[in-house]
Amino acid sequence: MTKSRALVWLVCLALATIVADGADGQEGAGGMPPLRWGAAVDSNAPYAFYGPGNILEGFEYEIIHAIAKEMGRKPQFVSNSWDGLIPGLDRGLYDMVICGIEITPAKSAEVLFSNPYYVTYEQFVTAKGTPILRSLDSMKGKKVGTLNHTSAMAMLEKVDGVEIKPYEEEINAYNDIVNGRIFGVLLDFPIAKYYAQPNPELEFNGPPFGQITYGIAFSKSNQALCDEVNQAIDRVIASGEMRDILSRWGLWTEMVAGAFKQPAAPSCPDSEYRDFVKSHHQYEKSLWDRICGYAQFWPLLLRGSLMTLQVSIFGMTLAIALGFSLAILRVYGPWPLQVLSSIYIEIIRGTPLLVQLLIIFYGLPNIGIKLHPLVAGILGLGLNYAAYEAENYRAGLLAIPKGQMEAAMALGMSHFQGLRYVVVPQSFRIVLPPVTNDFISLLKDSSLVSMVTLLDLTGAYNRIATQTFDYFGSGLLVAAIYLLIGLPFVRLARWAESTMAVDHRKSGNRPGRFSLPVPFRKKGETNGN
Repeated sequence: MTKSRALVWLVCLALATIVADGADGQEGAGGMPPLRWGAAVDSNAPYAFYGPGNILEGFEYEIIHAIAKEMGRKPQFVSNSWDGLIPGLDRGLYDMVICGIEITPAKSAEVLFSNPYYVTYEQFVTAKGTPILRSLDSMKGKKVGTLNHTSAMAMLEKVDGVEIKPYEEEINAYNDIVNGRIFGVLLDFPIAKYYAQPNPELEFNGPPFGQITYGIAFSKSNQALCDEVNQAIDRVIASGEMRDILSRWGLWTEMVAGAFKQPAAPSCPDSEYRDFVKSHHQYEKSLWDRICGYAQFWPLLLRGSLMTLQVSIFGMTLAIALGFSLAILRVYGPWPLQVLSSIYIEIIRGTPLLVQLLIIFYGLPNIGIKLHPLVAGILGLGLNYAAYEAENYRAGLLAIPKGQMEAAMALGMSHFQGLRYVVVPQSFRIVLPPVTNDFISLLKDSSLVSMVTLLDLTGAYNRIATQTFDYFGSGLLVAAIYLLIGLPFVRLARWAESTMAVDHRKSGNRPGRFSLPVPFRKKGETNGN
């Protein structure tokens, strides 16, 4: 009864999560649908990011709210990873994407772009005291960092002799300059201003390189919304509100002023930029200050931990059930099912889990199957680990001597009864240790569900690290939480192993004696009679 209640509780928890997530899509003001916008908010200052108190802010955040106000709609934020932003448009996760996406011919072939809402350039950053560079050709023979799929990378690829080192996070790139791993970093001016300029060990080097424009991305089939947003952007620019937003964030430059045909001087002090520097770039924080700083993130860590547990438990439950079925079919099933189960196992084990997750979440909508992120995460983990569990169970089944099944059938059992009462219980004891090990592995692999817009413990770690500029301390904290989550399951598995061990059974049977299952004993008969 306890197990049934636990299963019911887990199912209710999953359904509650799905319903809660789905409830976000309610109508906005005046009965208008919400304006759903997507962005990657980890390490994304000053675009859209989580600031102190885990509150969403940024100049793009303010621009979207200004646009939504002009349109008479309520903005609704949907988080996604950088690589999943454009695929999320086709999947219908949101109506548009605003995340510092540069308008280029290659990207314009994939999505619609709004009118530019910001114009900027690439800024090169080096260690303090580095000789001044005059051109990109001066970087020949140097190791230079940048972000994947950016105009900066395309620019560097045209320079012969430059060793390009791509990064996923801006912070790591600039830290590698300080650590002496690379010569410099070429990235957009807003990124350099917020992540490099406040660092006393770094400096801007060289002139502005190139010119890039940011636009809001839409699905190719959403021309009407794109036109409506364009009109709203024009009104926000004409009213001076765009200038005010960019000025507060320290991003109003002569280049953007010329593009918008407005005065070159900022309209107000760069208060948001100063607040960011004050709260994020305190390079002499004490250990106690850092520890106290982590305390504000406990709701985020709790949410991430619960998501990690939820996905892991449901995923492992699916893996065990499906893996056991595959093992039975492969060992005892008819040959067509043996072949099919073998093919499934080899395909799943031979392809990366991340690719499988992306196919389930972003690929299946192409054939009309759209899964909730939680369902997609559980399904991806469960289907992947089922292949490994199937091999564990197959090894356990084959480890049981054939004489056990023959003896069971000689006593009048059917083949199914022999499996149920004799072979499977013994094989289960054999496979319990590797199954436990697989669960711990699945618990850690659940970090990949962040690729399907779920905020798990690893996603929480990325957010904390990019807000505090501290990957070391926050990493130790999250690693400790993973360890604490996994330890109870390890202890539970060890208890189950000791309880089910042959020499600890409560029946009092001597080793080697065969015990008839209860349904096949005659009334009043005991073992050994």
